[in-house]
Amino acid sequence: MKFPYTKLVAACFLVVASSMAHAGIYSDDMSRCLVSNTSAKDKTDLVRWIFTISALHPDLSSVAAVSEKQRDDMNRKVARLLERLLTESCRKQTQEALKYEGSAAMQLSFQVLGQVAMQELMSNTAVANGFVGFSKHIDKSKLEELAPKAK
Repeated sequence: MKFPYTKLVAACFLVVASSMAHAGIYSDDMSRCLVSNTSAKDKTDLVRWIFTISALHPDLSSVAAVSEKQRDDMNRKVARLLERLLTESCRKQTQEALKYEGSAAMQLSFQVLGQVAMQELMSNTAVANGFVGFSKHIDKSKLEELAPKAK
């Protein structure tokens, strides 16, 4: 039996992506509203912002150079996006989610939006190919030993 490399890549991605906690009906409504009221550009800006903030980590700074101006520009874009979503596009859903489910609803709803934005990023062919790039360095025979033997 061949080792399922695509499943390995998917599993690695799932480790990278944050897990989804259980949301209530109001968080679900807010999540749907956030996602449906963001454009592809908005989602790209959100992912770019996450990247610029992640680049602050000392272990990443050597592979990702982001200037303070770039980071500030992304902070400004995301602030405008979140302000628009919370106070205009999804005002009712946000108020209800906060009223009935508390501040966790905010976290859960933006977690969903972040996951959707990352899924769109990962659907890019170059990014998807980049995620499997590590497989050329894996000793496939060691992985194949893990698969059950046919009887």
